[in-house]
Amino acid sequence: MNVTEAVQSRRSVRAFLDTPVEREMLARILEKAQRSPSGGNTQPWHGILLTGDPLQKLFDRIAEEIPKGRAAHAPEYHVYPPELDGPYEQRRRGVGEDMYGALEISREEKAKRLMWFARNFQAFGAPVLMLVHTPKYMGPPQWSDIGMWLQTIALLLREEGLDCCFQEAWAVYSPQIREVVDIPEDHIFFCGMAIGYRDTEAPVNNFDVKRAGTDESVRWEGWQ
Repeated sequence: MNVTEAVQSRRSVRAFLDTPVEREMLARILEKAQRSPSGGNTQPWHGILLTGDPLQKLFDRIAEEIPKGRAAHAPEYHVYPPELDGPYEQRRRGVGEDMYGALEISREEKAKRLMWFARNFQAFGAPVLMLVHTPKYMGPPQWSDIGMWLQTIALLLREEGLDCCFQEAWAVYSPQIREVVDIPEDHIFFCGMAIGYRDTEAPVNNFDVKRAGTDESVRWEGWQ
């Protein structure tokens, strides 16, 4: 698989097979991903890879919180800016509606939507979940570095026939995660990353994810 194929075939996978993922394969991918760029070579990323009993322990702990609704949420940062609007908010809402459309869950079926959203906290059935954190004093440039690291991992996963889903949703349960996973107190918890083999038959993995044209994000100056 070349880079273009990896980019074009990558998507947020929300239904995984229960096929185990070899530690040696993930170790190889993470070793390669250490070549990801970072300002001043700071390499500010940290990850904890859970599987088996430790992963189930996390699932069980968060399952206790889900019935409490938003009252249990305590993120360490805004997953989306409170002032998000315009095309950015339209895209966010649009992909959600497209996903629920693929699942044949209408807007009126709020209970079904909540049940589906809760699957975030089972990593959509993935056998591996990586939890990502970084020192609290790191700023936006270092968070950008972490994003480049995560994208590099995602493309290397595709090369090996694996898939992933970046899950900032886990951030809402940061205190509860810290109860069962050893994240340093002076680090901020960022996101989860579900890793495994894609269920190619699942409708949620096959709907079209619309992308804006480059004319909305790129401006050319000085070109003929």
